Amino acid sequence: MTPRFIPLSDVAEQLSISASQAYALVRSGELRAIKVGGRGQWRVELSALEEYIERSYAATESLLEQERLGTDAGSRRTDA
Repeated sequence: MTPRFIPLSDVAEQLSISASQAYALVRSGELRAIKVGGRGQWRVELSALEEYIERSYAATESLLEQERLGTDAGSRRTDA
């Protein structure tokens, strides 16, 4: 059975980032997580990780589109 929640170390591994970067995503609110247990261990729901990834794809696509439009606009310029 697939677990519902994963630790930040697994998030970091899946995203190929450091544990501190994964923690920063949680602290900033970009990645939804919960604290569980007596020691306050962070856990991320798999669906929240998937949502974060989808938002990141959308943001990247938007950025690339803006850059493409900016480049196209610059290439259409003519010197008068």
